[in-house]
Amino acid sequence: MAPESLILLAATVILQVDLLPDKKFLLLPPVNFTIKAINLAQVLLRWEPNTDQEQRNVQLGYHVKINAPQEEDYETRNTESRRITILHKGFSASVQTVPWNDRSLQPSSWVSAELKAPPGSPGTSIVNLTCTTNTKANNYTHLRPYQVSLHCTWLVGKGAPEDTQYFLYYRYGSWTEECQEYSKDTLQRNIACWFPRTFINSKGRDSLAVYVNGSSEEAAIKPFDELFALHAIDRVNPPAKVTAEIEGTCLSIQWEKPVSAFPVHCFDYEVKIYNTRKGYFQTEKMTTNTFISIIDGISEYSIQVRAAVSSACRAGGPSSEWSQPIYVGNNEQKPWTKWFLIAVTATICFILLIFSLICRICHLWTKLFPPVPAPKSNIKEFFVTINYEKTCSGETEIEVISYVEEDGSETLEDSVF
Repeated sequence: MAPESLILLAATVILQVDLLPDKKFLLLPPVNFTIKAINLAQVLLRWEPNTDQEQRNVQLGYHVKINAPQEEDYETRNTESRRITILHKGFSASVQTVPWNDRSLQPSSWVSAELKAPPGSPGTSIVNLTCTTNTKANNYTHLRPYQVSLHCTWLVGKGAPEDTQYFLYYRYGSWTEECQEYSKDTLQRNIACWFPRTFINSKGRDSLAVYVNGSSEEAAIKPFDELFALHAIDRVNPPAKVTAEIEGTCLSIQWEKPVSAFPVHCFDYEVKIYNTRKGYFQTEKMTTNTFISIIDGISEYSIQVRAAVSSACRAGGPSSEWSQPIYVGNNEQKPWTKWFLIAVTATICFILLIFSLICRICHLWTKLFPPVPAPKSNIKEFFVTINYEKTCSGETEIEVISYVEEDGSETLEDSVF
């Protein structure tokens, strides 16, 4: 039995040695490596295995390195690769053959390919391209209850001739569309574009590619493209139907989720309460669509709410605009102390007015405060009485003056005819 065991062991060792890769085994680089633009901001990298590659029991893969416009590297076992990238700066990449499992083997040399930048005069391409998306309710179909609009603006290149005209295209997924509604500057050059309806999925995670080229009789206009992440450019709608009510010192605020394809649980909210009498703000963040706060109950309050898509549903993005302010409470309401002072002042004024009228009618002031008599003079005081008499004929008027002397003095009468 021993010789038979030795023979079996020797055969196993020989088989294992045959399965091990030869350390002198060389990997050859791929061939026919090409780069082709297949869509807006999208390229196809393709290569073929080297037909001269020695066949061994080794699994092969490929290491791809993107050199421009932005460095990136990855490995794949496929012989083609699609990449989403801007192309107005050109595109270049390299690829090499690598062992997929056995890292003891050395990779092959690199082979490279390049996609040159599109032609055009310097300074003629657009600058400052910005885009925003917004979701509206679609009342025309139940298959797509929401529709996404796209609005883009840009500035004319400094080197662009006056007769330059720009044209914008967008691509989302496999769908490409040209703009039909432009805004123009004073020279009638397109500087903004509006898509009221698009094929953009607001909940999607694909990048939005925007491409702008141009034409001119004086110069070749260099094209420009840009990639946008939807979460970064989506203009979320403010919360809908914001309501508030006050019961005593309790302020209760409610609202509905914004018009959006995202469900209710995908939103974070921020509430801003402004006390118009005291002039201070209170802001609170929450994940529900209700908020209750304790207030002083004597002021007017301005209330606004804004929303943002939660990071649990997509990457973080900007918040919406604040909702239109609503007002609750009474700004004209005064504290009870001020009302008390006003009431007391009005009562006092009313009493003084009534008292003054009574004194004027009943001569109470003279009776309460009579005048002090002046001392008598040593000179005789006379009382003069003037009487007028008329004769029956009415032609003669008689004036009678009587002088009365006190203390038994003589009385003198004088008659004037």
